[in-house]
Amino acid sequence: MTTRNDCLALDAADPLARLKDQFSLPDGVIYLDGNSLGAMPKATAARVQQVIAQEWGQDLIKSWNTAGWMDLPSRIGDKIGRLIGARPGEVIVADSTSLNLFKVLSAALRIVKADRPGRTVIVSERSNFPTDLYIAESLAEQYGATLTLVDSAAEIPAHLNDSLAVLMLTEVNYRTGARHDMRAVTAAAQAAGALTVWDLAHSAGAVPVDLNGANADFAIGCGYKYLNGGPGAPAFVWAHPRHADRFWQPLSGWLGHAAPFQFSARYQPAAGIKRYICGTPAILSTAALECGVDTLLAAEPLGGMTALREKSLALTDLFARLAEERCGTLGVTVVSPRDAASRGSQVCLALNDPLTEAGYAVIQALIERGVIGDFRAGDPARLDQVPHILRFGFTPLYVGFADVWDAVEHLHQVLSTEQWRQARFNQKAAVT
Repeated sequence: MTTRNDCLALDAADPLARLKDQFSLPDGVIYLDGNSLGAMPKATAARVQQVIAQEWGQDLIKSWNTAGWMDLPSRIGDKIGRLIGARPGEVIVADSTSLNLFKVLSAALRIVKADRPGRTVIVSERSNFPTDLYIAESLAEQYGATLTLVDSAAEIPAHLNDSLAVLMLTEVNYRTGARHDMRAVTAAAQAAGALTVWDLAHSAGAVPVDLNGANADFAIGCGYKYLNGGPGAPAFVWAHPRHADRFWQPLSGWLGHAAPFQFSARYQPAAGIKRYICGTPAILSTAALECGVDTLLAAEPLGGMTALREKSLALTDLFARLAEERCGTLGVTVVSPRDAASRGSQVCLALNDPLTEAGYAVIQALIERGVIGDFRAGDPARLDQVPHILRFGFTPLYVGFADVWDAVEHLHQVLSTEQWRQARFNQKAAVT
């Protein structure tokens, strides 16, 4: 049996533990929701204030040149590229995850239409994040394509056929934390003549990603989860160089022009990934994003994403084991994969009675105790397969082993005392 003292010893021996000092976290809070919104780096407030007071307030429009505002999307893109296996000049920071998915999925469909006409099927998972499915549904209608949804990864091989145009997947599932083998899945899809689009919203900054090593086709990702960029932070987009110059992306805005300050009446796309930017970047939020990305790059001298992944797996293994040991008899089941290679940086739990949403109240009771996770509702028609879940994300930059012990102890107390039944924990808020 692991004890709390064992966990404290692990924290004392952890070379990554000092990286927690980069973040502003409230005293007494165990933050296990970085897979939804990363914690705020201490550097962010000062950096944004510098942009507001000096670069905007004093230097005004000169800062597009003197403060390098025009270069921010590319400069931060290159930093993100170091985390996802992209080369310099291959990643651009722009817009939102949804908009970037619209861009790359549209480009992928145009490439397939030009090279392999007759392929009209987009395949994704029913459990993919809804915005991905909504964007795909919209584009399928525009391109005369069909969106086919599978219920499990095991069903994907059956759809790798002559009809498949694009396989669109999120590498780490937002609900369960289940992780695809990007290299193997990409190779299989391409062998069938299809292109791949990967959503890295729960991968970038959480697990090692190697887009070029996997020979992926397109990828997009989120800036405000494991990249710690702040609420609504800009997203990023990557296209393999073999595809980047093939077509205009559909949102052909002025900053994606080859020469935006010529103010030409006709669009001429910039070379490579720069054409995937659309309008003027949001400088305040983009500057904040750079602070978040820098917290991850600070781990490079300590082993970088490899070291962070090793700690992540140790944290999630410990949490899953302790949850079963301490709370299994209270109705808790681990629904995330136990196999390390098949799991991202989160652990999701279900309660044995899938017909209730007690999990929401349990999460609210934990939050009152300072343990912050979140709740995700299941599929009312398939609760036996897609249950309500308690979701916990583990960011190894600021989560320690004693945090894991304490979080499970609080969960045990909430369940054993039935504290979650109190009325205030059962009042639904807008965000769960």
